[in-house]
Amino acid sequence: MTQDEALFLKDYDPSAYERPSVAVDLVLMSVIDGAPAALLVRRDEHPHAGRWALPGGFVRIDEALDDAARRILGQKAHMGDAYVEQLYSFGAVDRDPRMRVISVAYFALLPADRFAAALKADRGLTLTRIAVDWPGETGGPVAAMGEDGPLPLAFDHGDILGLAMLRLRGKIDYSPVGFALLPDRFTLRALQDVHEAILGVPLNKPAFRRRMLDKGWLEATGERETGSSFRPAELFRFKPRTA
Repeated sequence: MTQDEALFLKDYDPSAYERPSVAVDLVLMSVIDGAPAALLVRRDEHPHAGRWALPGGFVRIDEALDDAARRILGQKAHMGDAYVEQLYSFGAVDRDPRMRVISVAYFALLPADRFAAALKADRGLTLTRIAVDWPGETGGPVAAMGEDGPLPLAFDHGDILGLAMLRLRGKIDYSPVGFALLPDRFTLRALQDVHEAILGVPLNKPAFRRRMLDKGWLEATGERETGSSFRPAELFRFKPRTA
């Protein structure tokens, strides 16, 4: 640091500019009963008390964004080891009625069984089905479905979930993101179920299986599923590509 810069910083007034607050929201998604699902928490205080929201919180003044995301992952979602990455930043001026808040959304795909401990630890959490009413990669907000219809969502979280679904639909055909929603060993039927849930359309079984096998992402385990009343299906695992 030069002497001129040191003098500038010494006299600099941070209050000269208004500063927005920064928050982190977590989009933790899975596939449940053939449909995409996301973890939501019921808000018990204003604003939007009684509505459902993504697990989130404000970034501390001495905290990096990734550190805030990991802290909220443990505190609000009760998960300590899920890998999350940035999805998008949401900064509409009126997105929060309290003040100017910019939210950085983080995103993770997890098998359904990873949510069991969180749901047991916190009765305020729910893993709810996401309903997408737009085709293909049109984009737009989505709904979170409860037993009696759409759940009321807080803030712009329908838009955040919608962007997560759009990102998934755009990537699932050319990248191996769908495997994050499966256990270590899975059937080709389970893999197709994941793709159909994300894309929202049925897929031709022979063509889908041929395409998956041709991509080189699958490795046969030599094992078969158990507990099936019919001929047990072969089990596969994801084979990461090597450089």
